[in-house]
Amino acid sequence: MNNAPIKPASILMVFTTLPDDTLARTLADALVAERLAACVTLLPPAQSVYRWHNEIEHATETPLMIKTTSARYPALEAALRARHPYAVPEIIALPVTHALPDYLAWVDAATQPEDA
Repeated sequence: MNNAPIKPASILMVFTTLPDDTLARTLADALVAERLAACVTLLPPAQSVYRWHNEIEHATETPLMIKTTSARYPALEAALRARHPYAVPEIIALPVTHALPDYLAWVDAATQPEDA
């Protein structure tokens, strides 16, 4: 890891939802093991209401907050798309605009590929 400070905008908070806690934990474990995410926070189940194929749907879903870097985002998105059970998964990435410098450095270090 280089000693330059990590810019907040290089860190992303990525959101997705999964249909149950078991799938959410399995995905979270894989993303962290593959260093695509520094941390994945599984939130309590939530009730989602959405339109799908012109019908109003209701579902209980497990939301995930995934902490990663802009550099790792393409690989993270590819992994989410490959493993996600939904035809059109929610994958929303928001830039982190303010954070503790030590936390930013940890996210950056935790998402470096093993061979870096």
